[in-house]
Amino acid sequence: MQPLDLSAVDLVAAVRQGDVSAVQCTEAFLKRIEQVDGRVNAFLKVDREGALARAAAIDARRKAGGPLGPLAGLPVAVKDVLCTADMPTTCASRMLENFLPPYDAEVVRRLRAADAVIVGKTNMDEFAMGGSNENSAFATVHNPWDLTRAPGGSSGGSAACVAADMAPVAIGSDTGGSIRQPAALCGITGLKPTYGTVSRRGLIAFASSLDQIGPMARSAADCALVMETIAGHDAGDSTSLPHAVPRYTELLEQPLTGLRIGRVAAHFAEGLDPEVARGVEEAFAAFKAAGATIHEVELPHAKYGIPTYYLIAPCEASSNLARYDGAHYGHRAEPGKGHRAEPGKGHRAEPGTTFDSPLAEMYCRSRAEGFGPEVKRRIMLGTYALSAGYYDAYYAKALRVRRLIRQDYLDAFQQVDLIGGPTSATAAFALGEKSNDPLAMYLVDMYTVTANLAGIGGISFPCGFTKAGLPIGFQLQGPALAEPLLLRAADRYQRLTDWHLRRPKLPA
Repeated sequence: MQPLDLSAVDLVAAVRQGDVSAVQCTEAFLKRIEQVDGRVNAFLKVDREGALARAAAIDARRKAGGPLGPLAGLPVAVKDVLCTADMPTTCASRMLENFLPPYDAEVVRRLRAADAVIVGKTNMDEFAMGGSNENSAFATVHNPWDLTRAPGGSSGGSAACVAADMAPVAIGSDTGGSIRQPAALCGITGLKPTYGTVSRRGLIAFASSLDQIGPMARSAADCALVMETIAGHDAGDSTSLPHAVPRYTELLEQPLTGLRIGRVAAHFAEGLDPEVARGVEEAFAAFKAAGATIHEVELPHAKYGIPTYYLIAPCEASSNLARYDGAHYGHRAEPGKGHRAEPGKGHRAEPGTTFDSPLAEMYCRSRAEGFGPEVKRRIMLGTYALSAGYYDAYYAKALRVRRLIRQDYLDAFQQVDLIGGPTSATAAFALGEKSNDPLAMYLVDMYTVTANLAGIGGISFPCGFTKAGLPIGFQLQGPALAEPLLLRAADRYQRLTDWHLRRPKLPA
């Protein structure tokens, strides 16, 4: 039995039955990481010693007849935006390069309590800001299907490690598409749950009203398994919803007969790659053959999703990242490295910039050294939009449009149960192709940001491949707390197709 060939569901069953030990399972994935991650850069930290110790403890408990958690022996990779008490949490930023949290994020705590084996922390766009994973301060992640292409972002490391068989499951975060878009570009399944379904305690915030944590795996069934552990109310998170956790895995068995799926014509307008459009239309046909009905619906304000998102998210980022000043949190610039002005004329961080005190210089130099270009860009955008005289014109107006976008979804879900369409307008694009064009990079999330603005759930899964052999992603969006239906629909599609079973040719 080869652990790399098994789904997460089958791995957990095999460990529980004794067909494979937790140590054997963990060693198999750690060996795969050693073999291929030098070319992919999916991990920022691999905890080989800790993972094997955890696996050995699980095996010892099983042999002694002790209780096992629902994820016993399952290797899991965690995006480096979630706090881990035994590993650094850097957010792929120089600002937090040496940060070791004093506690585990709630999601990490629940994974450990369920006997999952956390193998390491995955690479990402710095502070989760980006759509290609080129904004990491430490290494660019490469798409396993074509190492010259981007894996998507910001959870690009999580997506790439699952696609390359370095972990059967990874945890990502999604602020505007950061689970679903890299899942689409890497040919895996990624679920962005309803806002509040999964605790955000211990998630280092980008945009607090938009961020949500979710699973990334090969299949919807594997995502359902993990959701049973990470979902649920957390009294330590004021945004956590007080709802019972469904038995997601048991609900997968229900047929699709009578399911109404919406199709938005505007999603197939100019800008959508013809090969992607073909794959998405074929997925609609597959759902129809499985018993679902397809209905045209409208989301009239979705066209304002990108500008609305790129006002609200940077405003919240400006506030959340203000704490990283070198005094309270984060990287502190070394004293005496800046340019000094003449006595009595202030202090300079760079030629031409004068400050009133050494403290002000330290703040500015620490942030200049600690943050990368994209993070600085978004902080400046947000600070400007929140400044006196501009708040009502930009931020307040964006909040009103956000409400219109949410109402569009509420109206559409009176007619249909789910809304389907492309996850990304194109398959994986070349590394460097969009890095010098921020607007083009922002547009990669054009189909995903509206779900975050509305606070609803969405799932992406592969529905085909381009002629160049790159995965195509199909997205389903559902009303609040419709994760059981999203997972069931995706699982039913995956029982009828084999797109999610295909692996990139990335030899050891």
